[in-house]
Amino acid sequence: MPADPKPSHACAPFRLPTLLLLAVVAALLAGCASDVAPAASGATSEASTPTTAPAVSSVAPSTPTSTPTPTATAKELPRGGRTIFPRYRLFGYAGSPGSSAFGRLGIGNLDARVRELEKQGAHYADGRAVLPVLELVAVIAHDTPGGDGDYNQRVGDATINRYLAAARRHKALLLLNVQPGRAHFIDVVKQLEPWLRQPDVGLALDPEWAVSKGEVPGRVFGSTTGVELDAVARYLDALVRRYDLPQKVMVFHQVASRVVRHQSAVHEHPGVVVIKSVDGIGSRAAKTSTWKVLVKGLPPSIHPGFKLFFDEDARHGKLMTPAQVLALKPEPEYVLFE
Repeated sequence: MPADPKPSHACAPFRLPTLLLLAVVAALLAGCASDVAPAASGATSEASTPTTAPAVSSVAPSTPTSTPTPTATAKELPRGGRTIFPRYRLFGYAGSPGSSAFGRLGIGNLDARVRELEKQGAHYADGRAVLPVLELVAVIAHDTPGGDGDYNQRVGDATINRYLAAARRHKALLLLNVQPGRAHFIDVVKQLEPWLRQPDVGLALDPEWAVSKGEVPGRVFGSTTGVELDAVARYLDALVRRYDLPQKVMVFHQVASRVVRHQSAVHEHPGVVVIKSVDGIGSRAAKTSTWKVLVKGLPPSIHPGFKLFFDEDARHGKLMTPAQVLALKPEPEYVLFE
């Protein structure tokens, strides 16, 4: 079983080094150093660029050695049925164990956090059933290469299983968030297959952390292509067919146009719903502007999603209300808070 990596950066590199240091110290004092602890992700606008890099070393991910506990409802989604849309609206929290700087889902009692997100999610129903989502940052990009030069590390098996157990107690989905560093998405995703064979586990991909040879995560924006995303979707679709699973959720987060190129190459796959989660920290006006840019020309194979930040967005004004989020066009089908 791989050891959990040391606390590191967040889903995006826009925090000051001082805050990162304080967050790591807090995590260590809290006894959480065995889990990864990312901070908040996103950019202040569609045109933002990274300005700081993480400063914690890591090793590359390894193959899981433990198997998730099977669920008794293997043929259906946690709250019934085998297809996601249009029955459900997804509502989730993101994070990874550590400190308050690393996302809402990583602090406090996990069950209390899920109850909190269920209560918040009720405001986003708008005629649909709400399906809660726990988006665990499970593969974290780093600024040093690690043992195999991939600039990433996966949290331990025990952490993933703990979050899966919590998701099952609350009839929620678990999404495993992947920041690949220099690795290819498909290679990292295949290492997560023991969990992806489960009916209540999906993926969230963070392409701003997918960098090329010679690049370091956090110093530049990474990127991916529709072809790469479609390869992951095809892989998930094959798992669904092979194991007779309900539909899988595959989210990709996008903070700027250049982070995902040629999204039209993402095709429809019966066993997978692909969701673009529009990322980025800022005011309501800035976030709405980024939304309009990134959902323009959205192909029918990709569903819209929207991400908000409890603390970072609030520094730019009041958080967007559920009514304001649901007024976005097209209406977000996945709403995520960090």
